[in-house]
Amino acid sequence: MPVPTTTRPATVISARPVVLPSPPHRGEDLQVRVSAPATGGDLPVVVFSHGFGWSMDGYAPLTDHWAAHGFVVVQSTHLDSRTLGLSANDPRTPRIWRTRVEDLTRVLDELPALEAAVPGLRGRVDHSRIAVAGHSWGAQTASTLLGARVLDADGTPGEDMSDSRVAAGVLLALTGLGDSLTPFAAEHLPFMRPHFDTMTTPALIVAGGNDQSHLSTRGPDWFTDPYTHSPGDKTLLTLHGAEHSLGGIPGREAAETTDENPARVALLQQLTTAYLTHTLRNDPAPWKTAAAALNQSPDPLGTLQSK
Repeated sequence: MPVPTTTRPATVISARPVVLPSPPHRGEDLQVRVSAPATGGDLPVVVFSHGFGWSMDGYAPLTDHWAAHGFVVVQSTHLDSRTLGLSANDPRTPRIWRTRVEDLTRVLDELPALEAAVPGLRGRVDHSRIAVAGHSWGAQTASTLLGARVLDADGTPGEDMSDSRVAAGVLLALTGLGDSLTPFAAEHLPFMRPHFDTMTTPALIVAGGNDQSHLSTRGPDWFTDPYTHSPGDKTLLTLHGAEHSLGGIPGREAAETTDENPARVALLQQLTTAYLTHTLRNDPAPWKTAAAALNQSPDPLGTLQSK
């Protein structure tokens, strides 16, 4: 049962594409969508990273909801987007996972320019309160700014790409440890060896109870590894029966949505918004209310646990 909400959504303004010139090795300028409520000030920022193949135009069920409830939401189009059409043989392909992280860092660097690009937004953004969020590959991208690393071939944690400007994260369907990859994934996706021991920034981690990845030999519990193996101040939401699209967060009519469930998406809207309000606005009341409503539901759509 969805968690009740009393917050009335605001009118949202949005600008796209906002183009940020990129370094030569990227080969494409970075295209960004910026969305925000039409009124209000001291607005926190959520930087969102899409899943494989998507773009700045995806994930409206979540990103529009966050913007309507008081957040500036910035969405990049990464190089793997189907809108750019890079081939598997493109020389940039092996380092796309790093380029994705660089995209998010560039957004943080260019927040003043992005703010100025949206009519009526200038002077209304709080640059000191920032969260990162992402789904699937985008969740791994976002997790690196929270302190997660990628293991080298010899098992040594790679470069620290964390960012002290980021105060919290929302990680949706983030893949687990790389010790159970299928042979295909191990050969073709070497970056899928995350190391969570250094992911110290607070985060809400969301896993689907029926999310069976074709990249892992394990079951849905693989997606709980980021919670299990990261240091404290983490919360895990396990959605009962949810598959990788978590009910339809990329878009309710998207081909990737194999488990369309509006109630599940509504629950995610409410819980993620409450979590962002708690961590970025230092207001725990909505989160406590939302968590209590879920825990007390006679037929809950998921379970919460924290450490």
